[in-house]
Amino acid sequence: MLFIEKYTIIVLINDYEIIYEIFSKHRKGAGNMKIKIIGKNIELTEALREVVEKKLSKLDKYFNPNIEATVTLSVQKNRKIIEVTIPFNGVILRGEEVNDDMYASIDLVVDKMERQIRKQKTRLERRLYGGSLRFQNFPESDIQDKAEDTKIVKTKKFAFKPMSVEEAVLQMELLGHSFFVYQSAETDEVNVVYKRKDGHYGLIEPEFE
Repeated sequence: MLFIEKYTIIVLINDYEIIYEIFSKHRKGAGNMKIKIIGKNIELTEALREVVEKKLSKLDKYFNPNIEATVTLSVQKNRKIIEVTIPFNGVILRGEEVNDDMYASIDLVVDKMERQIRKQKTRLERRLYGGSLRFQNFPESDIQDKAEDTKIVKTKKFAFKPMSVEEAVLQMELLGHSFFVYQSAETDEVNVVYKRKDGHYGLIEPEFE
């Protein structure tokens, strides 16, 4: 039974890619987390949306109210992909899973994200991210991080050479690395190219608020 719920569905066609966006507000029995669901090349059915909301509610106990999660569901050939991002207090909790079954991907990504946030409990407490987190709901377990035992053991310094993104990708491949930091010849800003799980490349550009 729904008592306050509003959807905005935006359908865009871009290079044959159909994108649906659904903004889930408040559903009876759901948690405090606001959820934005985006579907790429997949129909966001009522059943699928309900599963996403129900599974993500597992993370509700770790966050204070009004945290917003963005869930992107996409299909590439036979690959069912889910990406979840939850920004809070200047950091981002993120998880991604790929499976041949979308429902399995949803289960896997939520379990992964729960492990990630529980593992980093000590660091999160130390950095005063408590404004968004409910530390009293974090269990004491063996997956909690060993923050006192980990440290930076190596530092590398190198000169930046302005280059195009194509040059950066080539250099990354020649070095055999999974990412490469470089100075953009176009903007003079520091960018990062990286290898994605799907075999393509990603580009990270700075955005200053």
